Amino acid sequence: MKRWSHGPGGEAMTGWLGFEDDLGPKRVIHVHQPSLGLQGALVVDNVAAGPSIGGLRMAEDVTVAECFRLARAMSLKNAAAGLPHGGGKSVLRGDPKQPRENKEELIRAFACALGDVEDYIFGPDMGTDEGAMAWVKDEIGRSVGLPREVGGIPLDELGATGFGLMQAIEAAMPATDFELAGARVVIQGFGAVGMHTARFLAERGAVVIAASDSNGAVLNDGGLDVAALGDAKRQGQAVADFPGGEALDRDAVIDVDCEIWVPAARPDVIDMGNVDRLRTKLVPQGANIPITTEAEQSLHARGILCLPDFIANAGGVICAAMEYAGAGEAAAFAAIAEKIRRNTEEVLQRSRDEGTTPRAAAFRLAEERLRRAMETRRWSIF
Repeated sequence: MKRWSHGPGGEAMTGWLGFEDDLGPKRVIHVHQPSLGLQGALVVDNVAAGPSIGGLRMAEDVTVAECFRLARAMSLKNAAAGLPHGGGKSVLRGDPKQPRENKEELIRAFACALGDVEDYIFGPDMGTDEGAMAWVKDEIGRSVGLPREVGGIPLDELGATGFGLMQAIEAAMPATDFELAGARVVIQGFGAVGMHTARFLAERGAVVIAASDSNGAVLNDGGLDVAALGDAKRQGQAVADFPGGEALDRDAVIDVDCEIWVPAARPDVIDMGNVDRLRTKLVPQGANIPITTEAEQSLHARGILCLPDFIANAGGVICAAMEYAGAGEAAAFAAIAEKIRRNTEEVLQRSRDEGTTPRAAAFRLAEERLRRAMETRRWSIF
């Protein structure tokens, strides 16, 4: 296991990794165990407010650079939400759909390799779930998003992130020219976040007309049966095979005309090469870093409202922090609603007052809170 970090006095090793600044990262760890085919990384970005919470992402193409970007997003997200936690992220290279016993061996080994990193708390993310967090807890006793059977709040099962995204959407409605009831919704990434977002929005009268996963997409202009599609997805069916709509290529959802377009999959799915294809009015970011900076600025210039990821999709980590503090499900969901609504309203007001993008306003909000936390620490950098 190789470790790269800041110096003992906190001085940044400028240029060592290429993404350091005065906010972090505190520590970058590369884990490599050839005998198991184990390759992963951890970035602990900033822990001024407390030990970092961030998900374990498992995919075949994850990189350290992506891990850092996600860790920084968690620093901003946790600071904006006023949580007593910093930001971190871990990534593990591998197929998340591999046989369960192989996946379990990799995750348990990865957790053991990071067992002494006490300023990082594992959570579920793309490719991992409550069961994976139970394996981590069994090995090192430090994870959140656990099954109920071991005292956790199963945030993916309950849809904590999707619930928070719905709160952000409702809080943003006064800044739009349409009503939520009857609004057409497209879900790009019908997984743990997208599935529950669709459910919560449908319960409020929105009409989900298209959804995609990694294999394809489905479209029904009259509205998809969200409950039936969710059941089919949980049983392993690809959305393109769902009989309640027209099968499309995966990326065709970018072209579907709608009021709300929800990116809930991988980073950078919208960039300058495809941003002009979007025909929507509101983009609440369910995934982390789903839109490049330039593309987001292009959407803003066209009058399309983007709700930044680290504001809108903070429901999962708020739930995780409440679980870590010993709270129950009701208290966790009340905190999600209160924090995300307040932050969404404040960011949009700042954006209007300052004449800037919601992301720029959100970044200033989060950075202000993060730097105030840093000022309370003896070693003020992290």
